[in-house]
Amino acid sequence: MANFPTSPGVELNELDNTFITGTPVKVGAAIIGPTVKGPVEIPTIVTSYSDYKNRFGGSFISGSDTYSYLTSLAAYNYFVEGGESLLVARVASGTYTPATSSIISNGLGATSASFSLETLSEGTIMNSEGTLNSDGTLVNGTLDNIRWEITAANTGSGTFNVLVRRGDDKTSDKIILESFNGVNLDPNSTRYISKVIGDQVVAYDSVLEQINITTGSYNNASRYVRVKDVTPTPNYLNSSGTAVTAYTASIPLNGSGSFSGAGGTVVGGANFYDNISTQTQGLVEGDYTDMVDLLSNVNDYQFNILSTPGLLDSKHNSTVSSIITNTIERGDNIYVVDMVEYEGTLTEAVNKASSRNTSYAATYWPWLQVQDPETGKQVWVPASTLIPGVYAYTDKVSNSWNAPAGISRGGLSTVLRAKQKLSEANKASLYDNNVNPINTFPRKGIVVFGQKTLQKAASALDRIGVRRSLLELKSYIGQVADNLVFEQNTTATRNKFLAEINPYLEIIQQKGGLYAFKVVMDDKNNTQDVIDRNQLVGQIYIQPTRTAEFVSLDFILLPTGAEFPS
Repeated sequence: MANFPTSPGVELNELDNTFITGTPVKVGAAIIGPTVKGPVEIPTIVTSYSDYKNRFGGSFISGSDTYSYLTSLAAYNYFVEGGESLLVARVASGTYTPATSSIISNGLGATSASFSLETLSEGTIMNSEGTLNSDGTLVNGTLDNIRWEITAANTGSGTFNVLVRRGDDKTSDKIILESFNGVNLDPNSTRYISKVIGDQVVAYDSVLEQINITTGSYNNASRYVRVKDVTPTPNYLNSSGTAVTAYTASIPLNGSGSFSGAGGTVVGGANFYDNISTQTQGLVEGDYTDMVDLLSNVNDYQFNILSTPGLLDSKHNSTVSSIITNTIERGDNIYVVDMVEYEGTLTEAVNKASSRNTSYAATYWPWLQVQDPETGKQVWVPASTLIPGVYAYTDKVSNSWNAPAGISRGGLSTVLRAKQKLSEANKASLYDNNVNPINTFPRKGIVVFGQKTLQKAASALDRIGVRRSLLELKSYIGQVADNLVFEQNTTATRNKFLAEINPYLEIIQQKGGLYAFKVVMDDKNNTQDVIDRNQLVGQIYIQPTRTAEFVSLDFILLPTGAEFPS
């Protein structure tokens, strides 16, 4: 609208319609399960398998053999198939604590520390302390633990560098995981070591069902350590820029060191791979409770797929029930669940699936054999270890509303074989009972050949493609709608919402995700009575596209000279 001046003349106005609307957050998968190392019960996002390994480890030794947790195999497959982010919630049995190390100061004596470092990862695997070999390697240094080094310590400026090195490196071939350069012990400085590296201790509060900061004032910037027990040197440099003599002895010495004192280890005699039963990978059902409760919080933790490889509905029914309940209440993800153990039969899988009825969960059968990338062993895993990777691949090469199944998108590239080759009768029995078959094709390999949810009633939402499409729509539109809260309930506000949503739905329609749609947010559903109740109402009507799952081709033989039908 023109903005006229109070006296005659010409007014030049600028109307900027080029503001870029923030893109709603895209989320990935989440996995709850045991890991070799890493923070216990602190959900952490990783963005690649190497990132996962650095934080949570790969294989480990239990008894006299080497194993990998299903969590690791699932993470590997997810990223191999194109997954972009994975929220990892580590669970453990017993008490786990971090390892620590005191960094000796320049002149306060061998028993006095300049500061201490503590590992973010917990468990005895983080203990690297021990004698040094002639090449500078630590006897107890491993791929999974760490060591530290101080370089460029300068008493004149009060600065030094902190390096975090891999536990199994050596003096002539250092593997530096992180470096924090030019830090100091002056709490008034922007390079104060606690500010730069971080010093917060966080822990899960089972009463409030949330993560609380128990100590510390600065976010943990390091992926491996936090700072503790600093000997502070406030205003290390005096007004003339000279180091205060009383403080110079507090600066750390150049050198390297290791960590010790961590507690918590893998339970002996644990059941792994095809031996998983009630006791699963050293854990029992109750060990999952905290993280199941925590990930029910939709505001703090966002993901579109949830997997708990190692939990079985037949053996861990109560926990699986809790997860399904949480998933329905969250309304923003789909839970991939396994019905039975390795020895479970097709009939048992079908019978178990019959007790579940929801479009927010899906199940697959049979178990599958893969090669563990860490150990080279061929091991048997439940389908939920691999299915999130199928979803990730589908999103990468097509869209969420396309079926994550079939030869084009359902191929399981890392699978060597299925426990059972399915007959047509087997596939029909599984699919009729909402269990998605994993089929073996000659020359095609192992393929997911179903996309049903566990919903029993026949509707659009009994298919995974439709359910995941609706989840994506709800995520995007919900994040746009967040901006409407506390705005004026006016035509302008409603039109702004429509201007963002309609083009988005048009794109989905053009890509084949919708047959048709209509968004209504006007005076018809926002009457004066609605407005007076401080409500803003909208309706989004959608007709989701369906997939062709049953193809019929008739070969019709005609006599010579017959005309083909038009």
